[in-house]
Amino acid sequence: MSETTKNTSNSDAIDVHSDDFQKDLMKILIEKSSKDPVPRRLFLKTAAFLGISSSLYSMSPAFADENEIVVVNWGGDAVTAHKNAWASRYEAQNPGMKAIVDGSGPSSGKIKAMVESGSVTWDLCDRNNIAAVDLGRQGLLEEVAYDRVDPEAVPEAYRLKYGLGSYYYSFALTWDTTAFERTPTSWKDLWDLENFPGPRTMRKNFEGQMESALLADGVPRDQIYPIDIDRALDKIKQIKEHTIYWGSGSGSQQIMRDGEALIGNLWHTRASIVNRETDGRVDYTFNEAILFAGSWLQPKGAPAGKKAWDFAAAAQDPASQVEVFEFIGMGPINPKAAALVPDDLRHRDAGNPDNLAKQIAADAEWYASDYGTILNRYLDAIAS
Repeated sequence: MSETTKNTSNSDAIDVHSDDFQKDLMKILIEKSSKDPVPRRLFLKTAAFLGISSSLYSMSPAFADENEIVVVNWGGDAVTAHKNAWASRYEAQNPGMKAIVDGSGPSSGKIKAMVESGSVTWDLCDRNNIAAVDLGRQGLLEEVAYDRVDPEAVPEAYRLKYGLGSYYYSFALTWDTTAFERTPTSWKDLWDLENFPGPRTMRKNFEGQMESALLADGVPRDQIYPIDIDRALDKIKQIKEHTIYWGSGSGSQQIMRDGEALIGNLWHTRASIVNRETDGRVDYTFNEAILFAGSWLQPKGAPAGKKAWDFAAAAQDPASQVEVFEFIGMGPINPKAAALVPDDLRHRDAGNPDNLAKQIAADAEWYASDYGTILNRYLDAIAS
């Protein structure tokens, strides 16, 4: 991951950093990536394996069979999860149609290049609500076809004009249970060097970090946005000499597993993995966690048109969302899914009602407003 985004546009900065969670899912169990003998699928997967965008092949819409849709995610285990849980369901509900899951990564740059060149080959993309706002404002996305999906299967906050919520992920307070005399319960404890001494860890990006700083500084939950950037950065500077900044999910996992840091701010998916790796020595809480949402987006001029949203509709099935959650950790967004999560896994589910009530939902509008400038200020603050 790039550590700096100097002199980049807002979209470029979002492109570099806000997709990191999806990219991290790819790494969690990447060796399980599935193979597919269908020539067209093989082509797309080979391009993804080589790191070559399919848009570079100037593929015209005619390249895609009229009975196929192309759904793009970040590869690896996400390909397997989406195929097993959602593509199979879509194909069963739409006889004669095929859903091809392409793992080459739907970055903002690729979407923009496709749309502006008039060579759009993707029908539906796995992104997040920040990108939905940013790319939608630029006229690069189709509006969500709400006549083909179930709006009630997605909380109102994630029913955007250009994006439909698909799953939850969070930044959660994580700690070593053997390191302290008492259990940390809020972000204030991450800043409490007296009662919780030792090295800590935070992300080398401001997503989910600025909010934790303001909460630690006493800002009420309902007054976090718009973020007081100066106040948040001043708070972060207070502990930067004690902080190791992680640049990847696997890096954060290793830092906590190896005891390099004793307390920190991690993606809940990685916190959950290291919790299992250490037999509970490392634990985490959803209290005051910063909640984000993945989103389905459709590039402007997608070959399949509105019928691609039938895949998103199939992916709204609560049982299939639980299947994906069990496989790679993303929290189901359909409220009906919560009751289907096994009892012993509910504490790991970012979408569980009890856990949702503890979290602060990230404001996508604020993030998309001036992402690049804010990121540069954050990087300067932790480096100086």
